[in-house]
Amino acid sequence: MSSGRGGGVPRPCLIPMPTPAESLPQGLEEARETFLSFLGRKGLRVTGQRVAIFEAAYNQREHFTAEGLLAEARKLDPSVSRATVYRTLPILTESALVRELDVGLDYKFYVASRGKRVDRAQVVDIESDKIYEIDAPFLEWYAKSIAEKVGLEVVSQRLQVQGRPIRREGGDGEGAK
Repeated sequence: MSSGRGGGVPRPCLIPMPTPAESLPQGLEEARETFLSFLGRKGLRVTGQRVAIFEAAYNQREHFTAEGLLAEARKLDPSVSRATVYRTLPILTESALVRELDVGLDYKFYVASRGKRVDRAQVVDIESDKIYEIDAPFLEWYAKSIAEKVGLEVVSQRLQVQGRPIRREGGDGEGAK
């Protein structure tokens, strides 16, 4: 049953993100060391809760919400608090181990970043809130070209398309396959 845009509890589970062939997954151990090193450089303490939140986030193969992450982190460490999840998510995104996706809802989605960065576009089904990630290698070139025209250096970019299933006249209301 879909929560859609009509409210209800956000669904943390969406579609799996395929790993591009040119991208080698960064292993959990290597990513954990990167996270611990990042905490040290920022002068932040390494706590069991932060490590559990990192591991829960990094082990997700699908997009997730903060609430979904809380549930997964509590499976690893029952003491993980909601406040610590919300304080740790910006740390994870700043470390580039997790990407934040704002699809225009009252909550954000997140996805673990693994290996080589590949520019991706998000296509959001506004009726089911499913997020599809599509390789978009032209994004880096396009953003750089546009920014240079006004004398800026690209810091970040995103391409997001929102749509709904195609409905055929006289059809059964299901989207085209």
